[in-house]
Amino acid sequence: MPFAQLVIGPPGSGKSTYCDGMHQFMSAIGRKCSVVNLDPANDHTSYPCALDIRDLVTLEEVMADEELGPNGGVLYALEELEHNVGWLQKGLDGLGEDYILFDCPGQVELFTHHSSLRNIFFRLQKMGYRLVALHLTDSYCLTLPSLYISTLLLSLRSMLQMDLPHLNVLTKIDKIASYGPLPFDLEFYTEAQDLPEIIPHLLEENPMMRHPKFEGLNNAVIELVEDFGLVGFETLAVEDKKSMMTLLHSIDRAGGYAFGGAEGANDTVWQVAVRDGMRTMNVQDVQERWIDRKEEFDEIERRQLEEEAKANEAPSLTDDAGEEEEDSDIEEMRRHIPDSGIKVVRMP
Repeated sequence: MPFAQLVIGPPGSGKSTYCDGMHQFMSAIGRKCSVVNLDPANDHTSYPCALDIRDLVTLEEVMADEELGPNGGVLYALEELEHNVGWLQKGLDGLGEDYILFDCPGQVELFTHHSSLRNIFFRLQKMGYRLVALHLTDSYCLTLPSLYISTLLLSLRSMLQMDLPHLNVLTKIDKIASYGPLPFDLEFYTEAQDLPEIIPHLLEENPMMRHPKFEGLNNAVIELVEDFGLVGFETLAVEDKKSMMTLLHSIDRAGGYAFGGAEGANDTVWQVAVRDGMRTMNVQDVQERWIDRKEEFDEIERRQLEEEAKANEAPSLTDDAGEEEEDSDIEEMRRHIPDSGIKVVRMP
């Protein structure tokens, strides 16, 4: 049974960067992964593209032939893919049981009210794919109450439209400290509870919001989000291995991979750590690492990298000079993995 992530989100949220980083991370943990580009405007991908919608239709061709603008052209291209979904199915059949990352276009219409993208993914479900929608949003949205409320609405609408196992992710969390202090701890934003507390900060942001009609609208929006009780956020720093491992563990649980994957007794330490959630980061850890003590942790990591570089340059003192030292993160995880009671004996 193949598994897949549907990477959606507005422009600039880091979708392609995420696909590149997750592809590298999965390769490092021994999980075979392929990336499919579904953005007809993306003519330069940083990741190895196993299947590209531009082989079927390009944005430039659509805009020239149909006299459409960029947004209309992307919608038309996805409708074209929906009508030729057999082309996509044939390409996916060639990828076998690979874990698939779908890099989707950034037009929000596609995952808020336009039906083509949803219909395509429903066809993939009928093919047997276990899908998880991953809605990425730049963590800059936390800096302004109005942006955060807009993000809540967009996330909720996407969840209702896509109708799939769904995770909302605040990307670039490692940059959040550079935007200035937040009025609340990170947990307030990730849990999306007690939302009426943000109203006073919204009024400070823009005096126009003090008008009675805006006050009623803001209260109605907050009440709507709280009544559904669906929206919450994960966090991601794509260059941080622990952050990637934490997010992948959440995705695996949402899609059932944690309970049905093909990993077994020959797993690497990283594979066991990802599957079992060893040393994952909760929101308090993220707050400490990227906001409260960012400079301190950055300095610690810099020193560790320097020490590892020096150790790699030094001649080996062991008999097996070709054997590299194990990564310090793997050694740390090895100490925290409990004894499963299974002993694996490898024959020479």
